[in-house]
Amino acid sequence: MKKGLFKLLGSLGYLVQYGCVVHCTFEYLGDFVLCSGPSMEPTIYSNDILFTEHLSALTQTIRKGDIIIAKCPTNPKQQICKRVVALQGEKVKTGFASYEVVPIGHIWIQGDNVSNSTDSRSYGPVPLGLVRSKAVCKVWPPSSISVLSGS
Repeated sequence: MKKGLFKLLGSLGYLVQYGCVVHCTFEYLGDFVLCSGPSMEPTIYSNDILFTEHLSALTQTIRKGDIIIAKCPTNPKQQICKRVVALQGEKVKTGFASYEVVPIGHIWIQGDNVSNSTDSRSYGPVPLGLVRSKAVCKVWPPSSISVLSGS
């Protein structure tokens, strides 16, 4: 009876250790994201799956041209996938003759499908703290596997 209990506890210990490694990997290194919506077309379509890395967001080394996954500034339960158009301190054209300077600690993001995207043009600069990860490559569907590089 004791031998069976020790074996069960040992197995449970390995399961907990494995769970911790998986959690840390997905939380701090990278994970997979299912995209939805037309805002990043033609680069990314609805139901495309991306592999993303978290280190750039954690170290705040996001660059112009990167495709990022962030919490939506207007709905924190929603994640958004957009391209970084401007970094802190840079000017962004917001109208025919109007410009906005991106504040310190923020980025300006837009969808590649400019005519069908809710982005910084709607809600303004996005705090770097909302950035969750940077897209590295498209892994699904298999016919369009590709590396997603910045501009």
